[in-house]
Amino acid sequence: MGQTTDISRPIIEALYCEALVLADDVRQVFDLNPVHDTGEDADRVRMALSVEGLRTTTRIMHVLAWLLNYRAYFDGELTEFQLRRHSKLPPDRVSEIDNMELLEQPTCDLINETERLHARISRLDHAWRDGFEMQPAAIRRLQERLGHAVGAR
Repeated sequence: MGQTTDISRPIIEALYCEALVLADDVRQVFDLNPVHDTGEDADRVRMALSVEGLRTTTRIMHVLAWLLNYRAYFDGELTEFQLRRHSKLPPDRVSEIDNMELLEQPTCDLINETERLHARISRLDHAWRDGFEMQPAAIRRLQERLGHAVGAR
């Protein structure tokens, strides 16, 4: 990552710890949450748990893979070229409203929390890939004026 200081080891480590806790919560909720009822309504709940469980698990695994790549980069195991080439965070597939309406509120809260973490990581990924060129307008204007002044000489 060369000159960029916006993504640092402490940021990655904090996000990694957060993602690990979420991954453990996701495992507990979706592995240990069987539906014992029978009937059509119970089948819909089982299907919603299955679909949203797969989405949520995939989402958190993508986040963990992204974070592990950055940890490897900071440990010198990946070059910046390898990181840029192989560590793009896949887009999220958000939960379906119809499924969420069938699930218990704590399960929905956990799903939403993983979506928020993915969105945060996605913003970091996009910003890093764009070179953190998001500067305040005043700084851009000053740079443009300096560029014109230097170019006019």
